[in-house]
Amino acid sequence: MAKVTVKDIYDALDRYAPFSTQMSFDNAGFLVGRSGQAVSRLLVALDITEEVVSEAAELGCQLIVSHHPVIFRPARSITDETTTGRILLALAEGGISAICAHTNLDAAVGGVNDALAERLGLEIQGVLEPSGTDGQGRTIGIGRFGELPEAVDLPTFAGQVKERLGANGARYVDAGRPVRRVAVGGGSCGDMLELAAAQGCDTFVTADVKYDQFLTAKAMGLGLIDAGHYPTENVVCGPLAGLLRSAFPAVEVSLSRRHREVFSYR
Repeated sequence: MAKVTVKDIYDALDRYAPFSTQMSFDNAGFLVGRSGQAVSRLLVALDITEEVVSEAAELGCQLIVSHHPVIFRPARSITDETTTGRILLALAEGGISAICAHTNLDAAVGGVNDALAERLGLEIQGVLEPSGTDGQGRTIGIGRFGELPEAVDLPTFAGQVKERLGANGARYVDAGRPVRRVAVGGGSCGDMLELAAAQGCDTFVTADVKYDQFLTAKAMGLGLIDAGHYPTENVVCGPLAGLLRSAFPAVEVSLSRRHREVFSYR
């Protein structure tokens, strides 16, 4: 049996969520390592933190596949005096490669936003901000919208969101409308309120919402739920791991057990 390499896994991810579709500010792709390195074990995580690198090393992984890029802004130095430097040194010294699928995975069919909508029980009807089509002619882009099987009030739905995403809490503004037609945007999509309203949505679920965006939503009559960046995006890690297991049955694929939401509520 031919060995599986980092490049093989990159190519599979590129077919699933083409890196060419990433947004202009992004730095998704093969970011650390050697493309010809053989991979028998890999770890999937939302972020590559120092804890995640340690976990990968203990599991004997040769590769980490993450959503958020381990290198986002240009690195002026790689030393143990910065968090990013320590992470990159640990990866290099441990012979662990890194592939990061970010906004390309947000936009892809079966990516972050589909996973989020499905976790919340929506029957998906469309893409909130289309950006093109994939190789199969399917619309891709940021956000999704669809409908719940039945209407509920917003506080009840906010509780369901918290439970289904495993979030530590959910901030929300209730515009007084029953929740039935819902838009979702994994991660920081608070600037997409108008797009949600244009699709006739009564509620929008996203993360990292600013104070003025809550005010705007209420004035628009749009229910708004901030369920946190980690919970609204970590939902993709399970499907991503499943995809890799199917594509590479000889590779042992693990989901990070150490990476958690970074903050708590009281």
